[in-house]
Amino acid sequence: QVQVVESGGGLVQAGGSLRLSCAASGRTFSMYAMGWFRQAPGKEREFVASIKLSTGATRYADSVKGRFTISRDNAKNTVNLQMNSLNAEYTAVYYCAARDTFTTSTLTTPSAFPSWGQGTQVTVSS
Repeated sequence: QVQVVESGGGLVQAGGSLRLSCAASGRTFSMYAMGWFRQAPGKEREFVASIKLSTGATRYADSVKGRFTISRDNAKNTVNLQMNSLNAEYTAVYYCAARDTFTTSTLTTPSAFPSWGQGTQVTVSS
């Protein structure tokens, strides 16, 4: 079992940047992929970005391409999400997720990730 903990959320003005981090613990030696999802009030949890830990291959939601960058530090078992040019539509709780087994999934749906963090609030003020 893998446990993940997010950090780095907070309040930022429109146009600003935030960097979220996700630290994994437990069965990290077999980790396959990690991802970020977000959930705004009254909305479904939606995909933001994911990364395969061995290859560094990434996927992004269309809404964040060019603004967000996901990266990994395998030595530290962490994944980061750099978020730039934020606006109010990005206000949400951001969740980190992890998967420790191979899958042919596109890694863009919540069901592809068995392990989840508690979430970190990101609020963008206009």
